[in-house]
Amino acid sequence: MKRLHVSLGVSDLAASTRFYSAMFGHAPTLERDGYAQWELEDPSVNFVIEASADRHGVTHLGVQASNEQELQEQYTRVDATGHEVLDQGDTQCCYAKSTKNWVSDPDGTLWETFQTHSRSDEYGEVLAAEQVPAPQRQSAGCC
Repeated sequence: MKRLHVSLGVSDLAASTRFYSAMFGHAPTLERDGYAQWELEDPSVNFVIEASADRHGVTHLGVQASNEQELQEQYTRVDATGHEVLDQGDTQCCYAKSTKNWVSDPDGTLWETFQTHSRSDEYGEVLAAEQVPAPQRQSAGCC
């Protein structure tokens, strides 16, 4: 089953962690320095908050595939948008090793399609602004 991915930049990670833990009725699935993630079944969402001094609110959205077939199905849907796609392939980002691609909607909202293969103790690489598919050209984050 695919899962919606939502990533937010927050000004106060501790306060936001308390808020979203109460909102979801669960503690984070994963907590690291400057990062908290909830992988929930109800609602089915991969929800991430990251400490950010300059970027608050939605940083990007995504679809997380649970297997290779779902990933390929979603890649086909992304291709059908007709928008420029950044195929990042296998990467390490946001404390996970994943296969992913990126696309921006007509208003510049960044969408990530990915399958997580394993967790990592390292945050990993950040997608550079010049790599982000048009029309968005701001700092994208990475997960």
